[in-house]
Amino acid sequence: MNIELNDVELVLQIGAGDHAAEAELFRRMAPRIRLYGLRHLRNESAAEDLTQMVMITTLESLRARRLREPEKLAAFVLGTCRMTVMDLRRSTQRKERILEKFGTDLLKPASFSMPPLDHDRLERCVQNLRERERSVVVMTFYDEQTGADVANFLGVSEPNLRVIRHRAIHDLRKCMEGAA
Repeated sequence: MNIELNDVELVLQIGAGDHAAEAELFRRMAPRIRLYGLRHLRNESAAEDLTQMVMITTLESLRARRLREPEKLAAFVLGTCRMTVMDLRRSTQRKERILEKFGTDLLKPASFSMPPLDHDRLERCVQNLRERERSVVVMTFYDEQTGADVANFLGVSEPNLRVIRHRAIHDLRKCMEGAA
């Protein structure tokens, strides 16, 4: 932008959809927001995150023309910083309370253990699948090919491949549970 705009003109141009005015707003306000974040959050990455959150909130408000007093743009940005930092702190405190209350349960080893896999039964179940379903299962899980590659190889669409794979897994599960 060649002409230096005051805050009111900047707000009005952003409300009118001027992307250059949005870039100018970022140029002016991002360093201030980042410093606010460094001062109050004491963390470089948290300050960068704060800058992004505040800029997004500010731009959304300006685009929607929700700022009633355009001459108070800097105060609006500062207030948005303050509210965002308060929300971040509340969220952190909530997480800490939850960890204090339930953290010991989260650190306990899981009592669930997988039963040993019957490889012979799995082999029989795979062999009992129709040829196309067996190909899909082997190519997907043994050869670790992508869905697109398997679909292309078999000459089917990817959605159709997902249906075939879903049905094959369903049949395998029934067979492994002894229902088939």
